[in-house]
Amino acid sequence: MTHLKTSAKASAALFGALALAVTTGTGASADTAPRSPGGWQESGVSSVNSLTGSQGLASRADGSLLYRGLASVPLDLRVKGWTHLGDPDIADGHTFDAYQGGDDAKSKMFAVTTPGGKRYLYEHQLDAGEKLNNSFASVSPDKQWLVSGEWGDQNRLQVFPAPLLNSSTPPTGGALPQAGQISLDKPVRDIQGCDFVSDTRLVCASNDASKELWPEDRPVLQVDLERALDGKQVTGKVTSLFAAPQRSICRGTFETEGVDYDAGRRTLRAEVVPPAPCLVTTSVYAYRPTTG
Repeated sequence: MTHLKTSAKASAALFGALALAVTTGTGASADTAPRSPGGWQESGVSSVNSLTGSQGLASRADGSLLYRGLASVPLDLRVKGWTHLGDPDIADGHTFDAYQGGDDAKSKMFAVTTPGGKRYLYEHQLDAGEKLNNSFASVSPDKQWLVSGEWGDQNRLQVFPAPLLNSSTPPTGGALPQAGQISLDKPVRDIQGCDFVSDTRLVCASNDASKELWPEDRPVLQVDLERALDGKQVTGKVTSLFAAPQRSICRGTFETEGVDYDAGRRTLRAEVVPPAPCLVTTSVYAYRPTTG
């Protein structure tokens, strides 16, 4: 998702590369044992077609998984200029998708699909200094707030009232203003997805390979909030949990993508796209807490 954050043209290029890779039948495979980093024990790894699953994932109440990939953008939204979507979330049976447009976009959009299949669009006009990127959607456990993030170096995560679920939002789509922010005590870079583990804790996947901000290559980070979200400014303490796995028969540059925490089954999942030509298949690593 790195190069996809700012360029619809790049998105189309990768879409073509994935389609070509499908014809080769090349896939990724793990070659090392699970590890026990940051209080999480790796419990397994699976794979998903990158065309339909490389951008993110979310767990349903029954434990099944919803995936999003480059091919998941509906045609009617693609025609409107919403050419890229990020890591989704599911809350109270509603699916939340984060959309962004091209390099000249002046807004970002969240699409909410109800359990009955109706879809409503909520558009946020960019505030002063806000980047166009819309990397993910994560709904707070009380189902009142929607957290998202921008690309590059950031000292914040964005907070919006959760469309449909927060009574302050229009019932059938419309404008979506920001409602406070999460101010981070340490900078983060290239956040691909976040999900709530509790009312005051998120786990986020970073695609930062520089080791300038964190000692790990592509770290999975923890953000602890000073209090549960209430629509006002709140501070988040950032710590590193572990490095996202980079295991494949192919050699080159890996890319972290979405994360999900299934509270009912206490399972954390993180996606990693391997280098070409193995990028046809996205690896989904599962973790269980080592304590508690």
